Amino acid sequence: MTPTEIRAILGRVARGELALDAAVDELAGRFRTQPFEDLGFARVDHHRAARQGFPEVVLGLGKTPEQAAAIAARIVAKGHSLLVTRADRAMFEAIRAEAPAVEYHEVARAVTLKNGDVTPGQGTVLIAAAGTSDLPVAEEAVVTAEVMGNRVDRLFDVGVAGLHRLLREHERLAAARVIVVVAGMEGALPSVVAGLVSVPVIAVPTSIGYGASFGGLAALLGMLNSCANGVSVVNIDNGFGAGCIASLINHLGP
Repeated sequence: MTPTEIRAILGRVARGELALDAAVDELAGRFRTQPFEDLGFARVDHHRAARQGFPEVVLGLGKTPEQAAAIAARIVAKGHSLLVTRADRAMFEAIRAEAPAVEYHEVARAVTLKNGDVTPGQGTVLIAAAGTSDLPVAEEAVVTAEVMGNRVDRLFDVGVAGLHRLLREHERLAAARVIVVVAGMEGALPSVVAGLVSVPVIAVPTSIGYGASFGGLAALLGMLNSCANGVSVVNIDNGFGAGCIASLINHLGP
């Protein structure tokens, strides 16, 4: 059940067209009968938007193109927006056969469809990436934040090896309501950014780096040990998680 459907029922109550007890019964009945749709291999949670403000997100990793397409088709059929993460082009083509209006974001490896059921965010989410090698994770955060209704600003290739590149963009940093910082190697960039701004910083370690980076573990530990205030950390390469948290923050009251 979508927020729009809930508002429609409450609107009927406000206009005197529906009794309060009848509205309660209708809402309870819909919640009981429509929380998920059983496809056999997956149970699609159509109630997610009403609970959390955005429909169920599909992780493409580990699914066949046909499985992802079937799930996506049911989400779109309910009038929801769609986000499929970690999707390759074969998966996109399978989804497009079921929902022709979807878009594929090559770098982010994501499939999206905006259906107008998402509330706009309050301000700007800035996504900063240390280097070009971090762009797949950064773009995953960008696409996630955008499809969830946020205005996004990209600030790429501003790693600490050339700190002047970051410092000249201080106005853009200061204008953001929340900042996602994506970095591999030693993972120092979030600490630098957080020391320059007064808004939340979400740090995303990436698996980019040489042998001693241990597939992103060095960046993760560096970010967890940040000396700057206001830094939170998500898991290695989790651009989706960072974009989702940034969206939640950006949708908080003014």
